[in-house]
Amino acid sequence: MPIIEAIIVSVIAASTPLLLAAAGELVVERSGVLNLGVEGMMIVGAACGLAGAYLTGSNVVGALCGALAGVALSAIFAALTLGLAVNQVATGLALTIFGTGLSGLIGAGFVGDRITPVPDLYLPVLTDLPYVGRILFGQDAFVYFSIALVIAIWMFLYRSRTGLVLRAVGDNHTSAHALGYPVLKVRTMAVLFGGACAGLAGAFLPLAYTPFFIPGMTAGRGWIALALVVFASWRPGRLVAGAYLFGAVSILQLHAQALGLGIPSQLMSALPYLATVIVLVLISSKRGSAGSAAPASLGMVFVPDR
Repeated sequence: MPIIEAIIVSVIAASTPLLLAAAGELVVERSGVLNLGVEGMMIVGAACGLAGAYLTGSNVVGALCGALAGVALSAIFAALTLGLAVNQVATGLALTIFGTGLSGLIGAGFVGDRITPVPDLYLPVLTDLPYVGRILFGQDAFVYFSIALVIAIWMFLYRSRTGLVLRAVGDNHTSAHALGYPVLKVRTMAVLFGGACAGLAGAFLPLAYTPFFIPGMTAGRGWIALALVVFASWRPGRLVAGAYLFGAVSILQLHAQALGLGIPSQLMSALPYLATVIVLVLISSKRGSAGSAAPASLGMVFVPDR
């Protein structure tokens, strides 16, 4: 049981950055915008998060720096795609390339520097409960925030008028504009929110997962987060299950390597990304069910008539 408990705790930690980034991207895509720059925003958030925490000695400041870094990059994306009506796919890919280079520049002076990671929650009696205590009451603040974030997004999308407007903009921006809703403003706010979530997801890596920064430490998690949104059919509830599923694949392949099963380590390391491709192929083959959940205006450029 201690081994199983340790594996579950590791799965939760590995799933948290995926859930944070995917939750923000879900809101972005629900508004009708496709931002492929999640990976770039995450890696810049990781570099700025560690820099902020190292210079100030506060993990809270580090988390804020990571989120603000994501917001800054997403603002560039919004200015190009919403302000100048540039192609969203090309801009998102360019943002990832730009973010990768910028993170190397920002983090160059902090490579090898270690910080004190975010402490785990400890509640007397509750955390010491056998089997479930550490899993339910012994995680760090990022884990609990990610779950609360998904719940808040669900309530926002399906229990608020503003969420209804955002979904209307994503489903048919022309009709929403005709009804007087500010399409570009709604999409800009959604993009900035998604950038904050991606930056926070990146900051989680050096602040809680591994207490140091190395170039490329996101290791494709931004792309997996994008796939998770499709896997969840743009529904917040399914996002949690998908994130923990992919997190489990990432962790279990490490344990499989440790057992010495004779499978090449390169193949085992590729399992999370292979699972991502397989899931996307399966969803694409069932367009009638999964495809119908996609916002109808996703990725379409909107230019308001003057």
